[in-house]
Amino acid sequence: MTEQPGVVSAEQEQVPLVLTVPITPLVLGRLMRKNGISVSPVTLAKSCDAFQPKGARIRPVERLTGILNGLEHRQLRACQLRWDRMDRRQLPALVFHNGQWAYVEPATEDKVSLTPPGGPDYHLDPDALAQSPVLWFRGPGKTARTNSGEKGRATSLVMQELWKDKRWFFEMAAATVVINILAVASSLFAMQVYDRVVPTFAYSTLTALVAVMAIIICLDWSLKFIRARITDSLAHQADISISRQLFDHIMNLRLDTRPNSLGALAAHMKGLEQARNFFSSSIIFFMTDLPFCFFFLGVIYIIGGRVAFVYAFLLPIALVLGGLAQWRLRRLARMEVQKGQERQGLLLESIQGAETIKATGSTWKFSDHWQQLTHTMAGYGFKNKSITTTTMVTTGSLATIGYVGAMVVGVTQMELGELTTGGLIACAILGGRIIAPVAQSVRFMVQWEHVREGLEMVNRLLAMETDRRQDQETLFPDYLPDQVDLEGVRFSYPNSPIVSIDIPTLSFKAGDRALILGPNGCGKSTFLKILAGLFKPSEGQVRLGRTDISELDIQVINQRVGYLPQDVHLFKGTLKTNMALSGGVPDALVVEVAQLLGIDRVAAENPRSMDLEIFEGGSGLSGGQKQLVALSRIFMARPRVWLLDEPSAFLDLESENQVMNALKQWVRPTDIVIIATHRPRLSNMANRVLVMRRGRIVADGKPDEVIRIPGFRQQANLPVDRS
Repeated sequence: MTEQPGVVSAEQEQVPLVLTVPITPLVLGRLMRKNGISVSPVTLAKSCDAFQPKGARIRPVERLTGILNGLEHRQLRACQLRWDRMDRRQLPALVFHNGQWAYVEPATEDKVSLTPPGGPDYHLDPDALAQSPVLWFRGPGKTARTNSGEKGRATSLVMQELWKDKRWFFEMAAATVVINILAVASSLFAMQVYDRVVPTFAYSTLTALVAVMAIIICLDWSLKFIRARITDSLAHQADISISRQLFDHIMNLRLDTRPNSLGALAAHMKGLEQARNFFSSSIIFFMTDLPFCFFFLGVIYIIGGRVAFVYAFLLPIALVLGGLAQWRLRRLARMEVQKGQERQGLLLESIQGAETIKATGSTWKFSDHWQQLTHTMAGYGFKNKSITTTTMVTTGSLATIGYVGAMVVGVTQMELGELTTGGLIACAILGGRIIAPVAQSVRFMVQWEHVREGLEMVNRLLAMETDRRQDQETLFPDYLPDQVDLEGVRFSYPNSPIVSIDIPTLSFKAGDRALILGPNGCGKSTFLKILAGLFKPSEGQVRLGRTDISELDIQVINQRVGYLPQDVHLFKGTLKTNMALSGGVPDALVVEVAQLLGIDRVAAENPRSMDLEIFEGGSGLSGGQKQLVALSRIFMARPRVWLLDEPSAFLDLESENQVMNALKQWVRPTDIVIIATHRPRLSNMANRVLVMRRGRIVADGKPDEVIRIPGFRQQANLPVDRS
């Protein structure tokens, strides 16, 4: 079973004194303040008294959980573990020392600072706390380790693609300027018709005006069409480039820092598409269309004088209206996006686990959860649409008010002889050109909140650590010795204070055939992932051929190291494409490996043979057949270091023997083979056995020597081998 990054430890080896000693408000209050949680000392004292009856034997983690719940901080998750398994980078915490709970935080590289209740601070050697219980909780500020300086990177990514070739902007700006100037021509046409044609019925003048307007209409249509094509082309090119960069970033994410929810991870990708659409359209609008509002306002003033004051008065009202709507939508947009991610994660999880859900009769539970999320999202969506609709309708009403106001003021101007009928009509037409962009700006301001949340999602995605830094110069050596070394390696999952792996020093030489034994959750799978370079140690180094594995190019690692995960995954395709997943494998090698592992029997049972269709996740094959296909990938890669996690977990005895014989035949004498398993019978092919417990190597030696250690089977949690 693969170890999971849980935060609640099951190992509670405490003396009875720990069960009766209360947690004092002084030390707990300091811990909460350090985690950015403000709480009243009186309220904290009351909660500590209420959930810690005098003399009661209560586990410390239950005391802390009760106190936090009493303070209405149910989102904080408490954890209890021993100091020797504590990741010190997750300090501060509470530690039980000298018969009382004390606040502990880092002091220097080799010292920690303790603050007992009512006593002065003092420094202490961490080794003095080796077996002491520790209480820790995840505060709101504790997040996974990410790259720094990534805030706003999503916006920069979009803008960089949009401004890669600046020529499009000048072309669109020129087209927009001409389009808006032509809009003045339509109002002047109306003014000339009412002032010159109607009073005298001058049809020759009307014909000339119509001919000019026909030319203007054709030119206006052409320019708008060209502008739309430029925008679409720009968006298309940006989509291709940005999507590729995001996908590559996701593929290069460190597996130990990746979000647990696949739905949330997939949702992060959608944010940038929305942002790209927004920026590609809004840049033109705010830099070309919106400034022309003031141009049209000036034209109205020239034609109609005080009529322009009506639109000048309505312009700031519309902008303020949009700002208020944006402010009200900020929290709603954030909550709607979060619930959308959660719902998408639930959907993916339900589809993947449909068989288990049906078999356990828990369909109603998942359906109820889905309905709750849908109901919550619908509520947020309703409020969102209500605000948006109210804003847009009100803005539309402002246009009508502007028209009515222009007519009223225009009549007074006509009475004074300062405005003609045609001029009033022209002002009304141009007034629509002012209110329309303002209404559009309000829509953009409302839409921005959703775009901003999308950019925040992408920023969180881009801030996740990748296997290699963007500016890192990786090594590509021609030769590496067959050797794997670990020095001072410690590993903790993000947001967990538990040290999952703690190995001071360990080496594997050429020709080693090592078997790793140990109980579930002891760290075997995590250990292999660290050796494969999939997980990065929190501390220390893993060296492949005497070179830090983090400095090697990914291609070098892929050529040298072959890793079989415990959870085998097959992809949509055929049996052959799943075997030769990396491509470039000769057909002769595929056939040879298939015969070696017995996969040819799977192909022989299907009319399509090696073109047997495989669906997502390997649907259509049994667990053992999937295991053989995954093993074939390692065999065809012919690595120098073989890392196999439970290679015979789903195999029957016959298939297991065939795989073991294939390994003996296929592995070179100088290759390193490391197998994590629960089957001690595999020790027949090993020259070295390691026993893991709680992330540490507790035994390492020749198989006969390790097996003879008193209590070996109990320590490794192994069944009696009757084979």
